[in-house]
Amino acid sequence: MGIWLELGIFGLVFVFAFWQMHDVRKAQEQTRQQRAREKAAQEALEAAAASDDKAKEKD
Repeated sequence: MGIWLELGIFGLVFVFAFWQMHDVRKAQEQTRQQRAREKAAQEALEAAAASDDKAKEKD
């Protein structure tokens, strides 16, 4: 009977580990998306600043 208790505990730990890994991967994907959005916004600001500088040079 003790083996079933040990196997049950092992199973719960195993399921918990997979659940945590799923959450980690989900958080990593959200971080990647956030960094991509921030990079795109920064590039857009730099492009806008560069076009403003060109417009000022023409004046």
